[in-house]
Amino acid sequence: MSTGTYAADAPALSGLKVVDLSRVLAGPLCAQMLADHGAEVIKVESPTGDETRTWGPPFVGPDTSAYFTGINRNKANICLDLRTEAGQAVLRDLFAEADVVVENFKAGTLARWGFGDEVVRATWPRLILCHITGFGADGPMGGMPGYDAVAQAYSGLMSINGEPDGEPLRVGVPIADMVTGIYACTGVLLALQARQRTGQGQVVDCNLVNTAVSLLHPHSPSYLMGGVEGQRTGSAHPTIAPYDSFAAADGLMFIGCGNDGQFRKLVEVLGIPGLADDPRFASNGARLAHRAAMEEHLRPAIATWKRAGLTRDLLARGVPATPIHSVGEALEDAHVRSQEMVVAVGDYVGTGIPIKLRGTPGTVRTAPRPRGADTEAVLAGLGYDVERVNELLSDGTAHAAGEFVDAARFLTDGQQRLQEHHRSTQ
Repeated sequence: MSTGTYAADAPALSGLKVVDLSRVLAGPLCAQMLADHGAEVIKVESPTGDETRTWGPPFVGPDTSAYFTGINRNKANICLDLRTEAGQAVLRDLFAEADVVVENFKAGTLARWGFGDEVVRATWPRLILCHITGFGADGPMGGMPGYDAVAQAYSGLMSINGEPDGEPLRVGVPIADMVTGIYACTGVLLALQARQRTGQGQVVDCNLVNTAVSLLHPHSPSYLMGGVEGQRTGSAHPTIAPYDSFAAADGLMFIGCGNDGQFRKLVEVLGIPGLADDPRFASNGARLAHRAAMEEHLRPAIATWKRAGLTRDLLARGVPATPIHSVGEALEDAHVRSQEMVVAVGDYVGTGIPIKLRGTPGTVRTAPRPRGADTEAVLAGLGYDVERVNELLSDGTAHAAGEFVDAARFLTDGQQRLQEHHRSTQ
């Protein structure tokens, strides 16, 4: 991707230190977004590991699922048992060096370990602490557990997804989790901006249900302002027509007309230009009211075209249209590849960085690390000597990937590995 007239510089978040205490999806995605843009992120895993390491097949290693690799790149990895006093002491040292902590433990867990919000604010006043939960910490459902699909169901999002005559369906990607991760990243950046002005950190709260409720547009304003309950419309749009999938001669495609001019161009390309002057179809409101009658004209005409040809002609006239790609077709598509939305580092292949900063671009530098791969290096970076590190490893407080063989070489080797990781994140 060209950087245009801007000179490439260090990534935007270079120098920012983040402790990622999260697992599964929303928290790891938030931390990965910060890491992609240059933050130094240390992921802390429990001895049993992030459960998404087991969410396969497919697997890309003996204990790492493809799922895990999608949201944990560009991070160092330390394995600690935070249920122990010794593990909590290490965590305090990590907090002392961090700008941001991202966590998604069950509400109250950090407080039980001595890291409640007020303690954190008093002890590390510049620290930004980001909580991610299912339902939030308070309210009638406060503290209740919740995965993505639970949030979709609870919020009403599932009720508007699916065919009109079918059952409510979960959106095909974990959208509540993923957008919560994006909101959490946004919240962290807002808090960092506020810290620039006030010198103070703060708590950022995000939860899956709030996210899912925020995604109900345009159904939520239709209900709140007009009393209209949301309905399932399949691929069709509840307030725009035509805006739907259609069967072409060689497969399915999607066509969306957001205004009357686009509809007129659509029917001209299809060879039925007079349709745009029919009072039933002359405006968006009229087309919505007579959607079935309109589609009786459109669908047979579209069925005579091949997808590529009709897509090309419609796009040339300014009408949004596309074949409906499979995941594989999309990831192999020439345009997607030109946007660097598929990236590779060694054996790691993943989706690219969607936020393109021309002056300070983000980078994909390291593949997701094995659990505990950087335990020794991170402890060395905290100033722990050989004896203390050996003690933490031997009593089970800390775990390292592979066997810890030569304690005498640890401090030098650990510091060197951490320095190499630091350089790779700049």
